[in-house]
Order: sequence, then structure tokens, then C-alpha cells
Amino acid sequence: MEDRLQMADGLVPQKIVSVHLQDCTLKALEDQASNKQAQALQQHPEPSAESKPEPDIMECIGRDDPEVLGAQPTLGTGDASGSEPAGEGDRGVGSVKHCPLHLSSCHECLELENSTIESVKFASAENIPDLPYDHSGSLEDVADAIRLEREWRRVNITGKAPNILFYVGSAPQKSLGRFQEVRSVLADCVDTDSYTLYHLSRESALRDPWSDNCLLLVIATQEAIPEDLSQKFMAYLSQGGKVLGLCSSFTFAGFRVTSKSVLEETVQNLVFSKADQTQVKLSVLSSGYVYEESPGERHSLGKLQGHLENGNKDRLIVQVPFGTRGGEAVLCQVHLELPPSSSVVQAQEDFDLLKSSNIRRYEVLREILTTLGLNCDIKHVPALTPLYLLPAAEEIWDPLMRWLGKHVDPEGVIKSSKLSLKFLSSYTSEIEINPSALPVVTDVEAFSSENFNLDIYRQNLQTKRLGKVILFAEVTPTTMNLLDGLMFEIPQEMGLIAIAVRQTQGKGRGANAWLSPMGCALSTLLISIPLRSQLGQRIPFVQHLMSLAVVEAVRSIAEYQDINLRVKWPNDIYYSDLMKLGGVLVNSTLLGETFYILIGCGFNVSNSNPTICINDLITEYNKQHRAELKPLRTDSLIARTVTVLEKLIDTFQDKGPNGVLPLYYKYWVHSGQRVRLGGLEGPEVWIVGLDDSGFLQVQEEDGEVVTVHPDGNSFDMLRNLIIPKQQ
Repeated sequence: MEDRLQMADGLVPQKIVSVHLQDCTLKALEDQASNKQAQALQQHPEPSAESKPEPDIMECIGRDDPEVLGAQPTLGTGDASGSEPAGEGDRGVGSVKHCPLHLSSCHECLELENSTIESVKFASAENIPDLPYDHSGSLEDVADAIRLEREWRRVNITGKAPNILFYVGSAPQKSLGRFQEVRSVLADCVDTDSYTLYHLSRESALRDPWSDNCLLLVIATQEAIPEDLSQKFMAYLSQGGKVLGLCSSFTFAGFRVTSKSVLEETVQNLVFSKADQTQVKLSVLSSGYVYEESPGERHSLGKLQGHLENGNKDRLIVQVPFGTRGGEAVLCQVHLELPPSSSVVQAQEDFDLLKSSNIRRYEVLREILTTLGLNCDIKHVPALTPLYLLPAAEEIWDPLMRWLGKHVDPEGVIKSSKLSLKFLSSYTSEIEINPSALPVVTDVEAFSSENFNLDIYRQNLQTKRLGKVILFAEVTPTTMNLLDGLMFEIPQEMGLIAIAVRQTQGKGRGANAWLSPMGCALSTLLISIPLRSQLGQRIPFVQHLMSLAVVEAVRSIAEYQDINLRVKWPNDIYYSDLMKLGGVLVNSTLLGETFYILIGCGFNVSNSNPTICINDLITEYNKQHRAELKPLRTDSLIARTVTVLEKLIDTFQDKGPNGVLPLYYKYWVHSGQRVRLGGLEGPEVWIVGLDDSGFLQVQEEDGEVVTVHPDGNSFDMLRNLIIPKQQ
């Protein structure tokens, strides 16, 4: 075609797919074409009728809509004017005339492209189905075959990835931001490699054949839905479509949306019934509207329901089936799409309530999406990446390389019981990476990362020995294993630390493991403590010092002292006494007269979901105090934490527990807390502090002080229980 076929965004055409047109559209094109020759049309094009998708793809409810499928166009042999217009007697399905193929200079094709190209422009050449041209097949045969197939399933005609479409209103200045807001929360619930999430504008909803490629339509606008658009949405439902309404005026089947201004933008207690009839109770942000059935209307509803814990049990979530093909909608008048940090949430207590329910908010969302046919099991595990050996100080590099040269085997490998590290000057994609064999690149100049800035780390690290040599990975199984083969050999002054952006097998206490998300500060630090020292005689204090170091690293920054970050015994970092946002894991090995200790630490810096992160606290503080504190970075906070830890260790070694406990008590969540020993019926006690070894002490009513060991008890902050571990 001499490169004259043009497509948007520089896409190269790989295959031409025929498009069904209604006979009325072809008639309009033919009438227009018959008035002028092809050359005149190209030089002085006339406006052509807007093409309409075939009704089984985008059915328009109305008495004048034709009920027949359009034909598959054939390649014409005549000129651009086409054949004579069909007469009244020739307007049946089987006698529809066909237009010839045109190129980019043809106005008719440009008009047609406007209404069809969006439905195929993302399809790859491999995914577009082959549609063989059958000269003998009639249009009735094609229509009947498609109708029969669609009786059983919804057909993905273009071969595109399954689509989730978002209609967020018609106002251009608001729709993009609203789309990003709603898209973000759904992207957290589904695998975006399996689903494609698109914005559906009003024009596109009325014009384009979107419905057969749409697994879910999300309607998230409070503005009234125009009648013509509502008809399109109802047609989609009648074909078996699924709809999620988020604080939308869209409703049907005898339900109406009723305003209750007293509920508007307020935090309420919701009881949500799942498909298995279990219930989830959570705090939600109400839209100020409720669902009511019209008088005399009684409908068979789905199992998903949500009502407020008030006298009226106001209905805020309903599951409504529609039609005979399995269409259904889940309609919500709670802001499941808004994070607790939204500008709509103004009061500190409202933020706390919503953040405490954030995990349950996602549980409700995933239950709704699963019921509507989506898969919310996100199984994608990121590929492992090579490690980089990085110096925090230039002067340490040459001694490190000399030491390394003496300790690697002839192939450049250091092996341990858990993995082997192969040191290389450069990395190529042909080099295999697996959890038991990781390449380590020693070329510092080749290192670059969007998630870790070595210069920022260096600026914030003010230590004599800790954290001086970095093993960095974008993705690694767990930082706890990376130092295993080095910890007993490397000189102490070289201060090893392993840092990762993501972990695929993150470790917790016991057998706990998790996939660490982006935005966590993840590290494992190597320290050595003489056995015959203040800290060497009280090793349980190491986890307390590390938790305290994280909190002090943030709250010691100028103007950040009131960020409500706290420590929780024995090894957690908390927001107030409400939510955990970090933890510490300590593995110690006594070799001779020295403890070799690996301190694993992970805390949320910028990952708001599903719980809370440090930057959430900063954002909320700015909102409440009209401040302008900047968000913090993982690289700077890891360096600051290591710096604070070294100072705390030095203080402890010099002064013992009393040197650090005042600061620890300043930040811990347990002051004067009353708990019960052994269970709900157990005796009530008061937490009084830590003993000389770092274990929790509680005072009973008779005045007796009991020591609670972290490895023998489970301490549940939210239930205020200290429960002896069952053997």
C-alpha cells in the first residue's frame, strides 16, 4: 500500500481485520459516494455518517434500532464511488452492498477509523484472530453463527487483553484525576498483567464497540448518567456484563439512590456480608446516599450486601442480578476507592479509623471483584536481579578488593550453606540468577538505580564501622541470607549491610514469609558484639535498639519530632498504638568470644497499602498542622537508622540499659498499659517496663512483678492480652 496506510501513534499495520457495519451506515456512505467521483471525494471530501457498531456488540435500546448484524465488508473492484444505492426492496440483510477499500487519503475511511480503530489499536498481530473471507457465505450465516456462539459466552473479537473500563464522568478537567484515583485501587487488587485498565469517555461509550471486550465496567461518578449512556450500560448488562458502581447515581431494577446528608463524607461502621455469608466489620467513608427499593418492589438480590450499624441499617452495598445472561452489578455508596489519606478525610480520628480498616477495605473490594468474575490472586513474582557491591566510603574500596581476592575460589565464588555469591566485573543477561546462586557485580561505575541513590546513602551515613560495604539488589529472595558466607570472615571495620528494593521470600519471626512490596526499607546489617560486654550479656536488647533506631532516625530530623512513630515490645515499629509499619528480626551466632549478629529490618516508607507507611504519617501531619514536611526516602532512612544504631550500641556498651531506656520509654506504646495474663479471663496487670535483660515486666494486683519473655508469649496489642505460649 506504498506506506500510505496511516495509524495513530506510529503503529505499523500488521493485519487488516474486517469490521461489521449496519446496513443503514453503508447506505449513507453509498449515497454520499454516488454523488461524486473518487477523485473529487479525495480533493473535496463531504462529511460522512457516523459509523455505528453492530447491535450485538453495543446494543442501543430504542424502537428504531435495526436488529440485524452488519456484513463483513468485501474488497470492491470498482471506483471509490461504489455501486448504486440499494433500493427499498434491496435493504434486507443479504443484499447489502459493500464499499471498496480506501487508503489514508480517503475521507470516508478516516471517518470510519474514528469509530473503530480504538477497539483494535492495542491488539497485537499474534492476538488478532484470522477471519477468513468466504465468498459463498451469506450475511445471515455470519449473523446466525455469531449469535449462536454468544449464547454461550462473551466473545473477545479483537483478541485484546480482558478489559476493565472506567466511566468517571463527562467533565474533562476532573475525569483524568478521578480515573487515576479509582484505577489505582483496582490495580492493587488485580494482576495488571492479566487485565487492561482503560478510561471510558462518554463519547467512546456511545460510539465504540467496547462491550464485548469488557469484563467489568466501573461507574465512579456522582453526576447524573445521561439517558443515552444509561441505555448503553443497561444493554451491556443485558448481554451478561458486570458493573461495579462506586458512589454513582447509576441504578436500576427498582432501586433508587436516596440522599441522607447527615451521612455525607462521614466515617461510619459498615457490616459487609460476603458470598459465604461470613461478615466483615469495618469503618468506611460514606457518600451520603443510601439504596432503597421503590414502594411495592421486591427483588431477588445477590449475597453481597453491606449495611450500616445503625438503627435503620441503611443499605450501602447491594448486589443486583439483571437479565437472563448472567448480568449483575454491585452498587456501593461507600468510598471504597478512596485511601484514608484522601483530602476528603479531614479529622485525625477519621484518618485513624479508616487506616485501621484499610486491610478490610481491600478484603471487601477483592470479594466484590471476585464475585464479579475477576481473579484477584496476584501470583506474579518479580525476577531476581544481580547484586552490586558498593562502598559507602571511597577509602574502603581497595582494602575490600584485596580481601575479596584472597577469599574467592578460582571461579570468583564464595559459598555458604545457603547460597553462593559469584563476584564479576560486569553482568550480562546470559548469566543465570537463581535463589541459590547470585552474581555480584563489582563495577561501581556500572551501578544505577531509580530506587537507591548511593550518594544520598553516603551523605546520611555517619558511622565509624557499620554499613560501610553494601550488597544491593533490586529484587532478591531475602537479605537475611546474602551475608551468610561473609559474616565470619570479613573484617569488622568493613561493616557489611545488604539492601534490597523487593524481597520474594522475606523472613519474619518463626516461619513467616512474605513478598515485600515497593516502598519498604529492607536491609540486613551485620554487627559483632564481644561476649564479655554490657550488650554481649544482654543480647535480647539488640532488637529493642534496632526498633528504637528506626523511630529515632525519623523523629530526630528537624521538624519531624512529632511524627507519631513508636516502638512496640519486643521488635515492632508502630504508628501510635494502632498499626504496625515495620519489624526487626535478629539472628545471632556465638563464635568464640564474639556474637556475630544479623539484624534484619523492614519498615514501610512510601507503600501506603495495605496498611500504613511513614510518608502517610507525614502527609497526615501536614494536613492537620498546615505544615510542608517533605516525604522521606528509603535510602536516606536506612543510612540514618544505621547511624543511630551505632550510637545506641556505643551508649549501651558504656552505660548499660539505663543509658538507652529513657529514650526507649519516650517512644514506646506501652506506658501504663493494662493487659490480661493468660486470656480474656486472666488476671489484669500493668506494664511497668523492661528488666535488665530486655524482657517485658508487668505488675500484678498484689504487687508482684512478672517477667514476660518474647519467645514464650504472644503479645496482642489490639486485644491487650499477654498469652503464655502453648507448648
